[in-house]
Amino acid sequence: MAKIIHSMIRVKDLQPSLTFYKQALDLDIAEQLDFDGFSLVYLRNEENDMELELTWNEGTEEPYTHGSGYGHIAVAVEDLETEHNKLTEFGYEPAEIKEFFRDGQLLAKFFFVQDPDGYKIEFLWRHGRYQ
Repeated sequence: MAKIIHSMIRVKDLQPSLTFYKQALDLDIAEQLDFDGFSLVYLRNEENDMELELTWNEGTEEPYTHGSGYGHIAVAVEDLETEHNKLTEFGYEPAEIKEFFRDGQLLAKFFFVQDPDGYKIEFLWRHGRYQ
């Protein structure tokens, strides 16, 4: 059976991305591997077994494009309103909190925020299937 160990995204400027992921998701650097012309930075916290890999390429001037295939990374949190307020205070401008129902039952309560490179992060209230 395969085990997912990380998801990788490319970032234009490493420091704003490190700040965002620390403030938004409390992710710390588990390991940083610097090479000639690029760096691989693996982020995680105690809640996660999976890591987020930030790939920074030296000399990248233009923002990366996300195409039509990228959707979002999703995280589950205990207190959705507190997380929304925290991100607002940091100046990240999260979207409004929404509720999604199926067959009259609350399926998900969530909001989205974008990182400095425009990648979407979905914050879901830890409820039902989203634990």
